Amino acid sequence: MSAEIETAIFDLLAKVAPGKSVSPEDVARAADPEGWRRTLGHVRAVARGLARQGKLVILRHNKPADPDDFKGVYRLRLPLPDDAAT
Repeated sequence: MSAEIETAIFDLLAKVAPGKSVSPEDVARAADPEGWRRTLGHVRAVARGLARQGKLVILRHNKPADPDDFKGVYRLRLPLPDDAAT
């Protein structure tokens, strides 16, 4: 399931403009249209791993969040050159 979620994340991010984000719900629906609600927790886990590797940025209130310490509603986007400075 992790591979499908990772693929869904990067496929969706490839379709949005640089700097734009996608919701975890969109990722879950793309990875598992029938059981997307059960997939949401897996999306969070995969996103945290990708964020730790620097392949993804988790956003809270449109600001980068610590992948090990975030709660609530979040979005996902690709890293920007400016992210290295923060």
